This record gives sequence, C-alpha cells and structure tokens, in this order.
Amino acid sequence: MLLRLLLFQQIDWVRMPADILALLAILCTVELITSAKWKSVSFAVVNLIVSVTLFSSTVYYTHFGSVPTYTALLALKQVMQIRSSIESTVQVSHYLYFVDLIVLILVWSLTRKRGRTIPRDNVTWKASVFLIVIVCILLSGRYIRLGDSISNELVQAESLGFLDYQVAAAIKLNRAETAAKNENLQDTIHKINRLQSSFAYQSPSAKAKSPAYFGAAKGKNLIVVQLESFQNFPIRLSLNGQELTPVLNGLTKEGLYFPYVFQQIGQGNTSDAEFMSNTSIYPTGTIAMSMGYGDRELPSLPRLLQKYGYVADTFHVNDVKFWDRIQLYPALHFDHYYDKPFYRNDHFNDFGASDEEMYRVGMEKILGLSKEHKPFYTQFITVSSHFPFTMPEDRKRISLPDSLQGTQLGNYLTAVNYTDYALGTFIERLKQEGLWDDTVLVVYGDHFGLQPQDNDPAWVQSQLGIPYEPRVSRFNIPLIIHLPGEKKGKAVDQTGGQLDIMPTVANLLGINLQKEQFVSFGHDLLNITRNTFGMRYYLPTGSFFNNDILFVPGKGFDDGTGISLKTLKPVTDISSYRDDYDYIMEQMRLSDEYVRVLPKRGL
Repeated sequence: MLLRLLLFQQIDWVRMPADILALLAILCTVELITSAKWKSVSFAVVNLIVSVTLFSSTVYYTHFGSVPTYTALLALKQVMQIRSSIESTVQVSHYLYFVDLIVLILVWSLTRKRGRTIPRDNVTWKASVFLIVIVCILLSGRYIRLGDSISNELVQAESLGFLDYQVAAAIKLNRAETAAKNENLQDTIHKINRLQSSFAYQSPSAKAKSPAYFGAAKGKNLIVVQLESFQNFPIRLSLNGQELTPVLNGLTKEGLYFPYVFQQIGQGNTSDAEFMSNTSIYPTGTIAMSMGYGDRELPSLPRLLQKYGYVADTFHVNDVKFWDRIQLYPALHFDHYYDKPFYRNDHFNDFGASDEEMYRVGMEKILGLSKEHKPFYTQFITVSSHFPFTMPEDRKRISLPDSLQGTQLGNYLTAVNYTDYALGTFIERLKQEGLWDDTVLVVYGDHFGLQPQDNDPAWVQSQLGIPYEPRVSRFNIPLIIHLPGEKKGKAVDQTGGQLDIMPTVANLLGINLQKEQFVSFGHDLLNITRNTFGMRYYLPTGSFFNNDILFVPGKGFDDGTGISLKTLKPVTDISSYRDDYDYIMEQMRLSDEYVRVLPKRGL
C-alpha cells in the first residue's frame, strides 16, 4: 500500500489483490519450507528483505522516474560512485517501510519469554498452505497474462503490482532473448532496412548524390564533448545580467545549433548517451548497454573513422570500471581510454578531477597526435556539472540572487556555468595551438539535471522568467556543431534525439552510411524534413517525439497524451500520430533485436 501511495500517488483498492496474491505465495512458501523452530526468524528475514526492496525501489523511482526491475540489481555496484546523488534523493517518507520492523522488535522483546507452541507442522495444515500457494500462483499468472499487452511500464507495474511486474519483466526479457537466438543478423538488417524505407519524412536532398552539408568537414579532426546533466534551457539565458553559458552562446552564433534535441537514455544514463552517440542504436531500457552488450562488436563511429585513418580516444576522469566502461570502450573500438589515473585530483567533486584538468590531459594527447599528422576523433565526458551540483567556492563564477541561494536550481546554474567556462578554456587552447580551424566540435547534453521532485515547474518559471514544462523542458538537451571556418551560425529547428548525432556527424565528414552498410536507427538532422524517434525508461515504452509533439502512451496509443514542443500546451487530437507510434514501436523492437544478434567479440 505504501509503495503504491509513494509511486502512483494513490492506493487503488481494486488492484491490491494482485499485490496480496503475490506476497501470499511467498509467505506460504516460507511457511512450507521452514521448520517451526525457524519460522519466526524466517518471516522476520522476509519482512526485512521486502522492506529493503521496496525502500530501494522507491528511492530508485524518485531518482530515475522508472519502476525498477530485477535487472537494476546489476547496477548496485555503481551506487557508491554516485552516493551523494542517491543520498540527496532519499526522503523521510521512504523510511516508513521500516516502521513495522520496529513494532515487531518491540512485540518480540515483550513476548519472547512466553513459551508458545505453534501447531503448524501437521499434514492438514501443510496441505492447506500448499493449496493456497497453487491458487495464488495461478491467479497471479492470470494477472500477468492480462497485463502482457500493456507497453507502458508504469501502467503495467500499477496494474500488476510490484512483484508480479518483476515476473512479467523476466518473461518479457526471456521471450526477447529466445527470439534473438532464432534470428539471423542479415535477416534482422533486412527487416530494419524495410522499415526504414517506409519512413516517410526524408527530404529530397537525403536521396540526392550530394546531400546538404555532405563532406563539409571531410578529413577534419573530430572532438565530441558530452556535457553532464546539461539541459537546453540555460543556453542564451541570463541571470541578473550574467550570461549562464557565454561560451556555448558564442558557438551557437558561429555553428549549427539544434534547439529541439532530446535525451533517449536508458538504465545506463551517461554511459548510454555515449553508447547512442557512437552507435545510433537504442538502449534496450532493461539494462545499461555497457553491462548488457559490452561483450559485442558494436558497429560504431570509432570503427568507422578508423577505416579513414583516424585515431579514436576517449576521456573520463572517473574509474573506467564505473558503468562497465572497461567493456564499453573496447566494444566501441576506441584506440585508447584515459580514466582516473591520468589526472591530477584537484578535488572538484565526488569524481575527483575537474573538467579543466580533463581538458589539460586531453590537449596533451591531441597535440601528440597532431605532431604525428594523424587525424583524430576525441571524446570527452564531463562530470563537473554532475548531480547534486556541488563545487568548491573558489570555482564559482556567477552570483546568485537570494531566492536561489541554497536551492538545487541555484547550484545547478552555478555548475553548468563552470562547465561552460571550462569548455571555453579548452577552445582557447585549440585556437592557440592552431587546431581550431582544422577541427569539428560537437557538444551535446547527456540527460536532464534538475530533479523533478525538487523543482516545481511553476517555481522554476518564476525564478528564470522562461516557460518550463515538466517533461519537454526536462528532456530537452543542447546539440551544437561548430564547423571549421564557420563564422555565421544557424539554428536548425529540426527535432532530433541522441540517435541522430552519429548520422549527422558522418554526413559532415563525408561518410555515406548506406555505402558503408552501416545500420543506423537515427537520421541525419540536416537532411530530413520531419523526424520521429522513441524514448523509454524515463518515459514509458511507446513514448516518442516528432516535429510537433511529445507523445506519452497510456495502456496504449488511444489513451495517450500529447504535448506541443513549440507551445508546451496539451494536444487534444492525437489521432494523426498513430503511424508514428506504430513505426516507433517496431523500430525499437528491431533495434533491440539487432543489438542482441550482433556477434560477440573476443575478450
């Protein structure tokens, strides 16, 4: 009941039997397999496990916006790395899960001296309990079958109850993995190509011999900077006369700025953003891609550019084992990765080194490659604006109004301002070393920063004087591409996602993905007139963006809701977007199938 109240803001009594049946099946099983001597201890342990599981799941939901499945347990080893972020998420109400344990301890302390015999080991009793187990399992199975058609994970979890939802997730994953074993890679690619050919929004230039901007930066170096927790709203925004992102603002005036790009990450968060920007493959949503598919030979931007003589390196100030990047980077085929041991720890935040220190080391490696006259693809993963956005006082560069002092929003704006500044120092070095005019710079955000439970949209609007919609504004991230020699900027209003970064960059570098037989689930944003792409995990499966709306399903399409990307107002008539919904559902299914049938690499 408490879980339903905290996650779904209501206790739906009609759906409570699903929870009761699943829990009763567990309790009766414990009753059957334990002797009378150990029953009290056994039930106390079960109680503790259930309390800890529901507590953890509620914290997880508060932090990530998704009901966790058992696969999330694989990410537990990452918790200590982001301990401060998790601690900031825990609320006092979450500890209510342990109140009953305190009561039980008090009852036990008062009654433990009383000798009581519990006559529960006779055959009739056990037969009755066994019958209850069978009935509970059969009825729970009925609930699971009825909920199988619900694609929206939140609606499915609310309908089935927490425990049955775990079983449903296991059945779904097993079904997908079994199907993948029976699939052939070439057959899957054929199905993908057939679906992509039905995509009705390609511009004439996309099919031309020379698409727009094709080869505009052919042979140039490539630097990609992934900005931690960076939303789009700080771009071109001022606070008390102070530009929050003066460096990025300058890049928008000289480069290609995409104001309608949105995150698409899954369980892996930042590492999933890295995965997508390098592969143009959807995260499955059931596991961090680095953990689930780091053993594959992933078709990727590094592999592609290495064919053209590029050296591909990646930089991150944390331990490479964090989110299993030690598997992800070889899977993506980076030549080198530079993690924690390569940097001086200037104690910027919980991750250690600052963005400035990362860029310093990165510049040393870039200069080495430049002296050898080798073209390079260099990826930087920033962390200085990581939640909870704390930073040393002497690194803060803006002053906050009193109304934002000590608030998460104020801390966030201070952190993104520093991130912007650090990027500026790196750009200045590139200019000093004569590399700026020979390099493509791509900058994008990995995911949202402001936590919805701590930032009421109306309050954010009043503090910043801008519209802030709790989903559209939250998931909107910047994408800026600076081309060598460009002095006049252009805002490209084409809607896009992180899947689209890789195809767009390939076009600029003069690489034809079709000729390379490269499977891409994203699109070149410079050569389409419309776009449609899915998002799941932070939104339920079936959610999608197109040029007009963000769509979020209910049980399916018909009871879903739409929000205009331009006006941020609800869209009442969604009937014309049915084809987009069907396309995205099939595209994500095929993406999952594709990544599952990719060959495993030699480890």
